[in-house]
Amino acid sequence: MTFIWIDALWLLLLVPLLVAAYRWLLRRRKQAALRYANLALVKQAMGRGLNWRRHLPPVLLLVAVTVLILAIARPAAILTLPSNRALVILAMDVSGSMRAQDIAPSRIAASQAAAKQFIADLPNNVEIGIVAFASTALLVQAPTIDRSALNDAIDRFQLRRGTAIGDGILISLATIFPDEKFDVSPGSSIDPGTDQLGAQMNAGPGNRSLDDQTQPPRAAHVPVPPGSYDNAIIVLLTDGATTTGKDPIQSGQVAANYGVRVYTVGFGSPEGSVVDMGGFTMRALPDLDTLKKIASATNAEFFNAQSADDLAKVYKSLSAKVVGERKLTEISFIFAGAGALLAMLAGGLSMLWFGRIA
Repeated sequence: MTFIWIDALWLLLLVPLLVAAYRWLLRRRKQAALRYANLALVKQAMGRGLNWRRHLPPVLLLVAVTVLILAIARPAAILTLPSNRALVILAMDVSGSMRAQDIAPSRIAASQAAAKQFIADLPNNVEIGIVAFASTALLVQAPTIDRSALNDAIDRFQLRRGTAIGDGILISLATIFPDEKFDVSPGSSIDPGTDQLGAQMNAGPGNRSLDDQTQPPRAAHVPVPPGSYDNAIIVLLTDGATTTGKDPIQSGQVAANYGVRVYTVGFGSPEGSVVDMGGFTMRALPDLDTLKKIASATNAEFFNAQSADDLAKVYKSLSAKVVGERKLTEISFIFAGAGALLAMLAGGLSMLWFGRIA
């Protein structure tokens, strides 16, 4: 637990002063009582069992004052609260290295199965969009709550050469903020007009390319704190390093400036896999350092999935974050309510006590 107005805790110094004042009042009362000859009769009438009870109302009042001072300092704690997030963008790598079989039956098949389960685990009212990226990034399924359409889009993935992680992030941002302009590589698009990824690799008249210079200029975006945009997140999965397109770290910074969290997943076995890329071979390994930097810049998390089971656990964890999210939440109302109840209880006991004395 922490305190937003920590300087207000200096008011707690009043508590020992109140204790000292109470003890002084007790001494004065005792001295005054000694003047009466029938003090023994008064004590006998009160009974031994009631001696401690007369201190209970003042003690409760002191506790109430302490709790109310803590409330003034605005205490806050990390709590898991229901999320109001309405949109999740799955940005998935469909580069040729995803055909590697170090994860059975293949990386692409394992990632497709895990993505479908992730979609099934999300609340039905959460919209999901799917961005696929290889040498370019494309929105292959506009945000929807139609789970069948999402699964069909995943089934239609076609592997292509190249890995443009930066463009994958920017196209995801363009899906979240369709009225904003993002500087993506030529050929990347947020127009899901065709069903096949390969048909969109070159932006044509029917596609809406985001680097279209005919659009009127817009005012520069004012950066917001990283992770402050609560309505959407991006979940990016890749098994390789950037080979083309925009710089992924700079793209991650753009996401941070818009407050969007980018959860990154590095997928593949630690030793990687040698993949035939149409005449030449390469060992496919994810660029974990870059993925960590993107997640850190956007106030999100990085995951390293080295098997199909690992990936399933990662998506399970992410689905829990969509439903509920741990946030620093002010809880001063709890302290204020407790302090008020203690003060009322002290007042009630005090009235009961003096009623019995009378």
